[in-house]
Amino acid sequence: MLEAGNNNELPAIPGKRYFTIGEVSDLCGVKPHVLRYWEQEFPQLKPVKRRGNRRYYQRHDVLVIRQIRSLLYEQGFTIGGARQQLSSDTARQDVSQSQQIVHQLRTELEDLLQLLKH
Repeated sequence: MLEAGNNNELPAIPGKRYFTIGEVSDLCGVKPHVLRYWEQEFPQLKPVKRRGNRRYYQRHDVLVIRQIRSLLYEQGFTIGGARQQLSSDTARQDVSQSQQIVHQLRTELEDLLQLLKH
């Protein structure tokens, strides 16, 4: 995933919990209307909506937006291609995480079996 340190032209992400659409626009170099459009096109992008339908983005949302921006503007993906790329990245992360969980469970079960044998 695209981190702030990997992209010299974008500012570092401050250590805040929530960001307004204007702040995210400045942090990602994308206009607010583009962010609202991307919300419709990318299911991974779901800012919290509070009273008055105001959007509040979290750090992971900003990272996803920077990744979308990179896919579209720097790597030349179409919206559909970027959506597919993000989905496959998410699927790979899910598989990797599942494999780690299975490995950890197996290790714990083997330890438990050794305890029961004694």
